[in-house]
Amino acid sequence: MGLTAPLTEAITEAEELIANAPFIRTEADRLEGYDYLAGRIRMAMQTAFDYDLAQPLFINPTHQFSRQGLDNPDAIYFYAYLVEGAEYVVRGRRGTSADLSFQVMGGGYSADSAPPSLLAFDDRELDIAEDGSFEFTYVAEPGAKTLIVREVFNDWDAETRGTLTIERTDTIGKPRAPLTEALLRKKYEVAARSLVGSIQTWFAFPHFFQYKEPVNTLTVPASTPGGLPSQFSSIGHYELAEDEAMVVTVPVCEDCAYQAIQIGSDWYASTDYETHQTSLTKAQAVAGDDGLLRFVISERPPGPGGSPSANWLETLGHRTGPIMLRWQQLSRPLGAADGPVVEVMKVDEVPARVPGIVGLTEDEHTARIAARQRAVARRMIS
Repeated sequence: MGLTAPLTEAITEAEELIANAPFIRTEADRLEGYDYLAGRIRMAMQTAFDYDLAQPLFINPTHQFSRQGLDNPDAIYFYAYLVEGAEYVVRGRRGTSADLSFQVMGGGYSADSAPPSLLAFDDRELDIAEDGSFEFTYVAEPGAKTLIVREVFNDWDAETRGTLTIERTDTIGKPRAPLTEALLRKKYEVAARSLVGSIQTWFAFPHFFQYKEPVNTLTVPASTPGGLPSQFSSIGHYELAEDEAMVVTVPVCEDCAYQAIQIGSDWYASTDYETHQTSLTKAQAVAGDDGLLRFVISERPPGPGGSPSANWLETLGHRTGPIMLRWQQLSRPLGAADGPVVEVMKVDEVPARVPGIVGLTEDEHTARIAARQRAVARRMIS
């Protein structure tokens, strides 16, 4: 059997999963699924072939061309694989992003469950020098499989990325193991399992959480289920007709560095956050004089006279999809009073019923999208 046979068979199986997804309603849904499949293939190849337990490095498998797990448009994700008992040194230079967090996971996500979180902390627990540099040592505890780092941006225009490296102290300076046929065969097999497994996982995952909630509702803020324990989130899912809007009202949180909302697709992935406004942070959104953020989720523009509005989240033809609000770098726990209130109404009713709707001219809306594109180009890596 050829070395690539497991992967080619897995691609065929993955295509069947995509083509027969139960939530496909339109040709646009189907095409989006094939684009999603390309990202899953890309991720599977990257994680399998960049994966080296002896010479670890941080890889970035989730980005605008490889979306998964309702990926946060405001985050850069880094993964490094660990060996129990091995000692690692993580070094970096802190950028000016709103949050930099570290989490050790006891395995990977699967269609049946989320892995346990063994350790989680953010940069407030690091000893950061005046020049932004930091270093810490970690000995992988029993069960430790993956170190995940999230760098999260609240102000896309002003905040800058940092740098990050990882090394294993007992293998640094030593040559990488030579290629063998057995090693390459294993890598293709790993890619095959990863491809099919990731699609099955993210088909199942939202049903553990988002889709257990009643439609068009959002939960009280709580530690994120299956995710970063130091992050609070509110989750739910929408179902809206083309002429309907969901209005999500939430207080501006002054006790966190980062607060945001995003909507996604039924592929449980982010939608186009570069050339459309499908997410907003508190730095990007417009708050009312009463300290409330009022987001409008709809297909049609909800501003006065059918114009775009500052806090509009575009559904991009998706009649259904997940919603997530996040708060990070909190200085206190959140409760019900900090969370969102939801109301569904006709899009045409929004300007009259929702206070402080800020309409945008076509030029103003185009400028906001251009700023998003430039910001993503500056900070994202693929």
